[in-house]
Amino acid sequence: MSTVTVSPKFQVVIPRDLRRLLNIQPGQKLKARIQDDHIELIPEQPMTAARGFLAGIDTQAESEGDRV
Repeated sequence: MSTVTVSPKFQVVIPRDLRRLLNIQPGQKLKARIQDDHIELIPEQPMTAARGFLAGIDTQAESEGDRV
């Protein structure tokens, strides 16, 4: 577990090994939330990262008799 220090401006530096592991880039946004007694930082992913996640899904649906 890495230890960080809170600056007088309440800023922290994410350690290099964690940034590399999560591929966090400068300017990237992180969501922050409180979970029990700690803070979680969750990297936001661009919408393009979701491209193809439903590959192979059957998009054909039978329509009901009263629907076109």
